[in-house]
Amino acid sequence: MKIGIIGSGKIGGNLGKHWAKAGHDVLFSSRHPEQLGSLIKEAGTNAKAVSITDAFEAKADVYLLAMPFKAIDKISELYAGEYANSVILDATNPYPERDGDMAQNVRDANYNASEYTAMKFSSAKTAKAFNTIKAEHLRDRAFRSLDKLSVPFAAQDQQSKTVVQNLIEDIGFDAVYVGNLSDTKIMDPEQEIYGVSTSKSELLETVNSLKQK
Repeated sequence: MKIGIIGSGKIGGNLGKHWAKAGHDVLFSSRHPEQLGSLIKEAGTNAKAVSITDAFEAKADVYLLAMPFKAIDKISELYAGEYANSVILDATNPYPERDGDMAQNVRDANYNASEYTAMKFSSAKTAKAFNTIKAEHLRDRAFRSLDKLSVPFAAQDQQSKTVVQNLIEDIGFDAVYVGNLSDTKIMDPEQEIYGVSTSKSELLETVNSLKQK
C-alpha cells in the first residue's frame, strides 16, 4: 500500500520506518521535507520525503495522522479534495495544554476525538489506532514473533477495519478490535486503555469487561 505520514515525529517516524521495512511505499511529509534525510536513510528504499501537499496529491491508500490534534481542522480543510476514499488512520490525541480550546471542547463534547476526526475528514473512512501506545514501545517492540504487544483499534467500516488490522499485524503487533468510532472513548488520554502495553489476551479481557459495564 501507499501510506502518507502526516507528522513525522516519534509516532509517525517509527510507524513509517516499520511499514517501509514491511514492504509498503511510505511518504514521510513535513513542512520542511529536506530535514527528513536521516529518517529516510533509516527507513530505506521504500520511503521518501515530500511536502504535505505532495503527500495528499499522491492519493495514498492510507494517511496516518500523527501531528498535533489542533492541526486537524486546517489539514482537513486544505486538502479536502485529495483524500476522498482513502483511509484516514487517526493516531492523534487531544491535549488541551498543547492544542488549546479546540481540544478541550472536543473532550467536553458528546462525541469523542475519533468521531471529531471522522466528521472533519468526512469523504474518507476513518480508523483509530496507535494513539495509546508509548513511543518507545512502538520503536522497540515491533516485528516480534513472541511476547507481542497488542494495539487497540477502531474503524468506521469493514474496509478500514481490514486495512488497519493488516497494518498493525504487518509490523509484528497483535491487533485488538475495540469496535466502531463511538467505542473509542476508552482509548483517549487518561482513559482506561490509554498508555497500556499488554498482551492480546489481557487487552481483550479489559476491553470486554468495559463493554459489559
